[in-house]
Amino acid sequence: MKSTLGAQALFVSITLTTLTGCSMTDTKDSDSPPSAGTSTSRQAAQTVKKVSSELYDLIGIKGEASNSGAGVSDCGGKDPDKYFSVFHPWSFTPASPEKLSSVMEKLKEELPKHGWKVVEYGPDTSKNKNVRLTADNEAKKHSVKIWHYAKRNPPKLSLMVVSGCYQVPDGEKIDRF
Repeated sequence: MKSTLGAQALFVSITLTTLTGCSMTDTKDSDSPPSAGTSTSRQAAQTVKKVSSELYDLIGIKGEASNSGAGVSDCGGKDPDKYFSVFHPWSFTPASPEKLSSVMEKLKEELPKHGWKVVEYGPDTSKNKNVRLTADNEAKKHSVKIWHYAKRNPPKLSLMVVSGCYQVPDGEKIDRF
C-alpha cells in the first residue's frame, strides 16, 4: 500500500507540473502557473469540483463517476504558506462501454464552445495508444487532462482537473487535504 500511495503522489506531482507548467498561464514566465486569485483551500476545492461537474455534463452519456475528493498542492516555487493549487482526480465508467468510443472526439469539439482551449489531443506513447486530451480554461484558471482507456475492462475515462495558483486570504492558513 505504501508504494501505491507513493506512486499516486508521484503521479499527482507530475500531472500538476505538466498541467500547470505548460500552457495555462497569464504571466510572461510560461513555467509559472497562472494566478487564480485569493481563496481558502476549502472554497478552491469546491470550485475545482464544480469544474469537474461541468466536465461530467459535457461527457454526455450515462455512467458513473468515481467519488474522489479534491486535494491541495504547493504552487511550484512559491511560498507554501501563502500559495496553493487544488486538484481533483476522478474517473468515469460508462453504462454502455461502446458509447465511450466517440466521447473524446465529442469533448474535443465541445470544450472550446465552453471556454476551454484544447492544447493537446491524440494517442499517448503506451502500447495501447490511449487517447489523451489536455485543455485549459483561462477564464476559470483551470486545466484538465483526460485519458481514454479503451482497452481496460471496463473501458473508462480518467480525468485530472487542476487549478491555477491561489493565494490564501490574509490571516488564513492553507488547509491541506
